[in-house]
Amino acid sequence: MSIMKNLPYEWLVGLRYTRAGKRSGRNSFISFISLISMAGIGLGVAALIIVLSVMNGFQKEVTGRMLSVLAHVEVFDANGSMPNWREQIVAARKNPAVVGAAPFAEMQGMLVREDILRPAIVRGVLPDLEPTVSDVAAQTRRGSFAQLQPGAYNIVLGVELARSLHAQLGDKVTLALAQGQATPAGVLPRMRSFTVTGIFEAGHSEFDSSLAFVHLTDAEKMLRLDAPAGLRLRLVDMHRAPQVAQELKRSMAGDLTVRDWSQLNATWFAAVQIEKRMMSIILALIIAVAAFNLVSTLVMTVTDKQADIAILRTLGASPASIMKIFVIQGALVGILGAMLGVAGGVLVALNIDVIVPFIEHLLGVQFLSKDIYSNSTVPSDLRWPDVFKIGGLAVVLAFLATLYPSRWAARVKPAEALRYE
Repeated sequence: MSIMKNLPYEWLVGLRYTRAGKRSGRNSFISFISLISMAGIGLGVAALIIVLSVMNGFQKEVTGRMLSVLAHVEVFDANGSMPNWREQIVAARKNPAVVGAAPFAEMQGMLVREDILRPAIVRGVLPDLEPTVSDVAAQTRRGSFAQLQPGAYNIVLGVELARSLHAQLGDKVTLALAQGQATPAGVLPRMRSFTVTGIFEAGHSEFDSSLAFVHLTDAEKMLRLDAPAGLRLRLVDMHRAPQVAQELKRSMAGDLTVRDWSQLNATWFAAVQIEKRMMSIILALIIAVAAFNLVSTLVMTVTDKQADIAILRTLGASPASIMKIFVIQGALVGILGAMLGVAGGVLVALNIDVIVPFIEHLLGVQFLSKDIYSNSTVPSDLRWPDVFKIGGLAVVLAFLATLYPSRWAARVKPAEALRYE
């Protein structure tokens, strides 16, 4: 109470105007409209926090699954092959950010089984080093990744690729490469039969339906290479990949091309960022609509309080003080709405793994079908910078909404306001 007594009178009057008066039904109605505006701001803020958290969660989930197969950084030699790959691995591991390195060779071709043809990216790897840069060995659901032996011409298929080829363990598939070989009958595609010894599931449809692994030696023979095409590296922090790629390009010897995982999937990440940006704009409009409802609330308050304004002016209150009263009233509604929205949005975002299953059980529906999505749960990744930005946006919009009504109140003329009182 002592703090309230020490506040300037503009604050006291502004705080009082946010509450309903005891004698006037109109005051109660105005306060009800203020409550609706506050609730609208809170719902808009909460919705934006929850939606961005879910989108961040899906992005994190998909990125993690992509990087379980992709390397964080890839290094290529301009000559097409890297005979000194062991020395280059030693050079790359000198960077403290690099925790794994493995050679590879990659080819694009057509996998054929009976009358079924499927395009595929076939990657030649060393089974003993591949686990240091990817999780494919651990993701092999049937068979064994370790059965990729040099000269055995074995192959590990993605689960969707194997399903589309109707291939099971032990079946034969033929790999046909676009790079042809000259024969008396003309140029024919380079072909080789492989035995399916493993089926992996990365949880990402693009890789599960188009990626296959063979031993590095077999891939080199198919590509007519005398050494691996390059190196794949794994980092301590994948978010530092662009910076580490530049460091490796400067520190490693030779004419090298270095690219990080964000460059390999630039189109996908750009699409996700655009989607998040557009969704943020759409939901920010909800906050804007709720915030500018304050304009009508404050206009009604100014109309109802014209006699009070006139009396304050005759007692010596300046136009700036009158303006401050209504700015305080509107800003208080905006701040309280933003605080309620932030609290509700954060609470839901942190417990969405409990709330969504409860709603699904209550309504008897499933938002993410297991037959369509690899992940049937709704992920959430709450990021506090987003929370602070959204809360700040709501407060700023609420403040802007108070400017017109408060300036109108400051221009009220005492004589005209009191003429019919």
